[in-house]
Amino acid sequence: MPQAPAPPPSERLRDHPAFLLFCISRIASAFAYQILGVAVGWLIYSLTGSAVALGLVGLAQFLPLLLFSLIAGHAADVFDRRRIVVIGHAVAAVTLALLAFGLAEGMVGLVAIYVAVVVHGACRAFVHPTMAALLPRLVPGELLPRALAVSSSSMQIATITGPAAGGFAYAFGATAPLAGAALCYAAAALTMMAVRHTHAPAPRSAMTLATLVEGLAFIRGHKVVLGSISLDLFAVLLGGVTALLPIFAADILHVGAQGLGALRAAPAVGAMLMAMVLARMSLSHRVGHMMFAAVVVFGLATVVFSLSSSFLLSLGALFVLGAADNVSVVIRSSLVQLSTPDAMRGRVSAVNSLFIGTSNQLGEFESGMAAALLGAVGAGVAGGVGTILVAVLWMRLFPDLLKVDRMPARPARTHPAQTHPPQVKSG
Repeated sequence: MPQAPAPPPSERLRDHPAFLLFCISRIASAFAYQILGVAVGWLIYSLTGSAVALGLVGLAQFLPLLLFSLIAGHAADVFDRRRIVVIGHAVAAVTLALLAFGLAEGMVGLVAIYVAVVVHGACRAFVHPTMAALLPRLVPGELLPRALAVSSSSMQIATITGPAAGGFAYAFGATAPLAGAALCYAAAALTMMAVRHTHAPAPRSAMTLATLVEGLAFIRGHKVVLGSISLDLFAVLLGGVTALLPIFAADILHVGAQGLGALRAAPAVGAMLMAMVLARMSLSHRVGHMMFAAVVVFGLATVVFSLSSSFLLSLGALFVLGAADNVSVVIRSSLVQLSTPDAMRGRVSAVNSLFIGTSNQLGEFESGMAAALLGAVGAGVAGGVGTILVAVLWMRLFPDLLKVDRMPARPARTHPAQTHPPQVKSG
């Protein structure tokens, strides 16, 4: 791909301090999330030895997302987005601190762990779409694709180091990583409090069924957006192996909690390096083809990982998986944000978050159930093959998505009917 010309000094990302603080807050929250993922996954598997119990962690995270996403989207469009993020991070910090204290005192068990996961999932249901809607207001529209790549890269830094830190901290017991995650969420809340931006929330309106589903209606009417979101939904729903990593670490690769941390970090290493490439390159040619190719590579890497009995090969497959996934994430996020007017970004981002949560958290539940029936290896192989088949099917169902050549010329700021669609190649 040709390298994009450098923007004028007045329009460089580093000249937007609110965006830099946003990235710092996102790093802290992503660090906390990854530490929590290692701690909860290893703790539950050590207590139960059950693939089903691991799958239930994903279900516990998905249910609050299903219940609150549309409400969160409405809130993000009518209330101060920064304040919503601060409150969500603060509640997550308190929840994990209480769980760490309860485990240290021997006061809580398996049920309390699932309850904490549900509360944490509810916080993410509000925070994730709100941050997605906030980011486009922190940088000029022409810098948004690069800002998304840099934001993704900053999150991947935490995603790389977080699992390793969680695995190391677990050597001192489950309380240590949980307390560390609580501190990171507190830091994320404090940093977000320092973010300043000029966007004023839209006039408050009554929350009705019509306002809640307006984001769904918008996505349904924009086939390229619908295709890109649903492609990610079904590809990751089938192909995700995150929930099974404790099983691979313990029973197949025999690398323990520290090895589990490395396995969870490997996709993030690939994603971060790819995000650094995308931040410097212009996504200006054959964007649709790139996204479908990335999904196919994601599926192939999942199959390789599932069949591997070598720790190094497994790390390499996860590295490739993460790099491919990040290409899809940046393209999809850019298409969604640049095609959506600001007044609807909260609701559209909420639907997008619901789709992402379905693919990730519900995908973890699906993986756990599949592993209980087919074994971890069989479930992983079936999921990778399913991802490839989904990509092939979506090329036929959404031909305009495959033909997308360029991103929208500028972000949508008005009524949906006045948005500028992605450029599609004819023929």
